[in-house]
Amino acid sequence: MKYLKQLFTALLLCSSIPAFSQADTLYTLQQCIDIAVRNNLDVRKSELQMDKDRVYWNQARENMLPQVYGDASRGINNGRSLDPATYTYVNQQITNDNYSLNSSLVLLKGLSLLNGVKQTSLAYQAGKLDFQQAKNDITLNVITTYLQVLQSEDQVALSNKQIEVSQQQVDRLKILNKDGSISPSDLSDLRGTLATNKLSLIDARNAIFANKLNLLQLMNVPYNRDVKLQRLPADQLPGQYGQTVDEIYANALNDYPMVKAADLRLKSTEKGVAAAKGLYYPTLSVGGGLSSYYSSVDNTGYHSQINNNYSYGFSLGLHIPIINFFQTRNNVALAKIDMLTARYTTETTKITLKKNVDQAYINMVSAYDRYQTLLDQVDAYTESFKVAEAKFNAGVLTSVDFIVYKSNIDNAKLNLIGARYNYFIRTKILDYYQGRLTL
Repeated sequence: MKYLKQLFTALLLCSSIPAFSQADTLYTLQQCIDIAVRNNLDVRKSELQMDKDRVYWNQARENMLPQVYGDASRGINNGRSLDPATYTYVNQQITNDNYSLNSSLVLLKGLSLLNGVKQTSLAYQAGKLDFQQAKNDITLNVITTYLQVLQSEDQVALSNKQIEVSQQQVDRLKILNKDGSISPSDLSDLRGTLATNKLSLIDARNAIFANKLNLLQLMNVPYNRDVKLQRLPADQLPGQYGQTVDEIYANALNDYPMVKAADLRLKSTEKGVAAAKGLYYPTLSVGGGLSSYYSSVDNTGYHSQINNNYSYGFSLGLHIPIINFFQTRNNVALAKIDMLTARYTTETTKITLKKNVDQAYINMVSAYDRYQTLLDQVDAYTESFKVAEAKFNAGVLTSVDFIVYKSNIDNAKLNLIGARYNYFIRTKILDYYQGRLTL
């Protein structure tokens, strides 16, 4: 009974603690990026490939270290056999134990080992850049989707204001309609405009949910439509991009991870050709070893025999390749093919980068011009709407004309929000190609 009371008390206390839910979460842009980079499976796979490249590099360096290996064996012979202790034949069962420790070190192998180290080192550096590229890719996607959520939120706020203005006009016309001061069609026209504004609000809200879904999927976290995103400060909103397309491309050639990785892989394959050619040359190696044995024929004790039969030696070896099924020649040919493939890949990467930068710059300029034009349009329509609203309230403007003015300003403001964020996204894409994507 006492235990049940304690359990009940604990449950009561737990129930009194407010539960935390994802709905209470406020994500900053940096948090979204960090979570996405940590959870994204493509980024993880890129990191694993980088780790594999590091292992290959470590192995290439360790191939230059001495080899040390030990052997131990036991043999039992029956009948007439040679006693290894006395080197005489005996006709009895003999138990033999043999122990050895050997080491060898390659002194020279046509610089094949050294070039192998350089080859894998360059490949590992390229792997690190591939990992950085994967993080940049997910970062750009997160920033783009984050901005799309903010864009939808701004459009929701604007739609609410438009609904408020339309509702005020509908309420005013309802009173005038009861008094018979207006045509009933004026009221129905404004009610239609109010419905249009409400539809815009529904579309904007749905866009928020859809963009949040995309963002949380990029972050690889469970979806919740009620999560909130921190607004960006005013100094991070778009201004005119301050670089020419040639400057952007020049920076991209130096800093875009994909290009740098391609260059490193080309250098890696060049070292691969040198490593393959090194196998044409002789291999000079040095070795040494020590051994001991035990025989049951000898009446001396086990440990005494091991100590007494101890021997050691050194060797210097020269391995000269003559014919090995033309494996070396074919390996060199394959290495050259890999080098040419890497060269074409590097050239293709740079050509594709130039094309993408040119297109991204055109998109940015177009987005900026559209944004500036819409700013002017909103200013113009705002003034026109103020005049139209005053005339409509005074009864000297028809509802049809008033709706036209209101539709113009409503559409212009909605378009301005979209253009503003679209331009912001286009500037981030240009930053991305320069390898300096920032918040």
